[in-house]
Amino acid sequence: MADLADIAGEIADERLAHTLENRQQYNAESEFECLECGCQIPEQRRALGGVTLCIDYQTVVEIQNKQYR
Repeated sequence: MADLADIAGEIADERLAHTLENRQQYNAESEFECLECGCQIPEQRRALGGVTLCIDYQTVVEIQNKQYR
C-alpha cells in the first residue's frame, strides 16, 4: 500500500510530464540582427527560436511590459 508521500510524488511527476508536453514551442526562425538596433544576435540566443531582438532591447521591452501590469 502506497503512503501519502508516494501518491504525492506520483501526482507531481504526472503534472510535470503534462506541463512539459503542453509547453509552448518556439519553432519560428530567429533573426540574425536585432530589428531595433541592427546589432548581431548571438548564436546561442538565436537557438531559442523566434528571437527578433538583442538582449538589451528585449530587456527594455520586458521592463516596459512589467510596468504596465
